[in-house]
Amino acid sequence: MDLDKIQKAIGSAGADGWLFYDFHNRDHLGLKILGMSLKGLATRRWYYYIPASGEPVKLAHRVEPTKLDHLPGRKLMYSTWRELHSNLKEMLGAPKKVAMQHSPLNAIPYISIVDGGTVDLVRSFGHEIISSADLVSQFEALLDEKGVRSHFKAGKLVDGILDEAFNEVRKSLRSKKYKTEFEIQQFIGKRFKANGLTTDDLPIVGTNDHPANPHFAPTEKGSRKIKPGDKLLIDLWAKLDKPGAIYYDITWCAFVGDDPPEEYVKAFHVVRDARRAGFRFLNERLGSGSKVAGWEVDDACRNVVKEAGYGEYFTHRTGHSIGEEVHGNGPNIDNFETQDTRLIVPGCLFSLEPGIYIEGKMGVRSELNAYVNSSDKAVVTGREQEELVLIS
Repeated sequence: MDLDKIQKAIGSAGADGWLFYDFHNRDHLGLKILGMSLKGLATRRWYYYIPASGEPVKLAHRVEPTKLDHLPGRKLMYSTWRELHSNLKEMLGAPKKVAMQHSPLNAIPYISIVDGGTVDLVRSFGHEIISSADLVSQFEALLDEKGVRSHFKAGKLVDGILDEAFNEVRKSLRSKKYKTEFEIQQFIGKRFKANGLTTDDLPIVGTNDHPANPHFAPTEKGSRKIKPGDKLLIDLWAKLDKPGAIYYDITWCAFVGDDPPEEYVKAFHVVRDARRAGFRFLNERLGSGSKVAGWEVDDACRNVVKEAGYGEYFTHRTGHSIGEEVHGNGPNIDNFETQDTRLIVPGCLFSLEPGIYIEGKMGVRSELNAYVNSSDKAVVTGREQEELVLIS
């Protein structure tokens, strides 16, 4: 934990201090920022307050008195709930703005970790609670050079495995021994393992109307054969099988044959153009030195889909943060499921993946990963799909 860096960030965020609170290892974000383990006994509440300037204060229970000993600052102890309230009031001092893992109206559920009762307790002392959302992004969601390198390495491998998967379909067409969605999914999983990659789940492989469910998952029983005339979507994500590695997550669309239906081509071009519009908007804002939040990029993408007449069929956010988990803890590209007001800053990695999902017909999605580098410029970390892949 870099105390000086955290205190400078607290001041820049307009807060007087940052209060960390945990019970039973519920605040995984705070634990990671403070360099604490998710393992071990955590049967009592603890608090750690970092002021914008001055010495931090920690409050631990006498049953687990060493819980915060690795952290700098003076230590207070409690046994009873009355003593807890008294000491917490003392450690926070006069009424001030206190950042916590809280999101007003649960607008950003990823950061909404502190329970309502604890919020009530801190407010009862006269403090104003503000969200720590951007602070958490700065210390938990921004990639270092090692993480970025691992992401790019994974990307090259995943891109190659996607090509192999399309070739497996192509070979099955020529032999007329058609592969199923499940078999292609399993093929990708085996290629991940052979290439030193790991994933939290196997890829989405679906034909025709199956991907109209954005998180369709093929199963061995009832899996369709991939045949001529089929629309095909593959969404795959993986990372190097090493500690600290960062995920790479993409979705591509294909057609089994040489002459895809006009409606399918049109839908793909709409999501492709929406993806391009969001990326262009992001770099224009970053290039002008303006702040930009995830919800604004979502709007830039979504407006393209709406203007093309497919707005009702774009049923999820435009993108998500990417980190050691495929759905990371940084800003999402979202003004649909939530209004993500977190700022996109250097070190952020996220997906851009607009989609169109028409029940009974098709699901179309175009996904790439974007990283904001130290020059405040967004770069695409892999390939960009410009046209449908034709498999024949």
